[in-house]
Amino acid sequence: MSTVKIKKEGPHKAELIEMRKKTAKPLLWIGIVSIVMLFAGLTSAYVVRADNGNWLVFHLPPITIISTGVIIASSLTMIIAQFAIKKDNIKLASLFLFITFILGLAFTYTQYAGWKELTGQGIYFLGKYSNASGSFLYLIAVMHLFHLFGGLIALLITLTKCLRNRYSSQDSLGIELAAIYWHFLDVLWIYLFLFLYFFR
Repeated sequence: MSTVKIKKEGPHKAELIEMRKKTAKPLLWIGIVSIVMLFAGLTSAYVVRADNGNWLVFHLPPITIISTGVIIASSLTMIIAQFAIKKDNIKLASLFLFITFILGLAFTYTQYAGWKELTGQGIYFLGKYSNASGSFLYLIAVMHLFHLFGGLIALLITLTKCLRNRYSSQDSLGIELAAIYWHFLDVLWIYLFLFLYFFR
């Protein structure tokens, strides 16, 4: 008596993508919420410490305005990359992912240049001549840059995969995740910039 073996088919590719979305996006949002809580704690501590006196009033270097413009521009280029992949335009998506990455590096440089201007004003992170206001400023900026480096790594990985035709209009989860995180970093910096600009 012969037996008939029935080969079970695995989940369809579209179903796999949907399953990945259901797990990857919530995990990303959990990470983002934890980062929000971290910076909420830092800015709250900044306000509390400022009220205790011995607080040096400083002015943000003009280059921080350029920093803000650069990171906003990087969000716009990321949006173009998202739009391009939805149209299956791999070349355009790769180009604007690359531009976004370069703008991220430019933002990093402007932050470094801003720190040099601050030290030129006598505002230090640590040491004999440091003040709590300057220390908080550097700490907040460094923590944002730390998370930005994570975004740059994600962009580089995403760009590499895009160049290898790993994304399409049907499967663009990697670009979606990188975009969500990058836009979040943009909004976070705008909040920090406005906070530090108006609360000195």
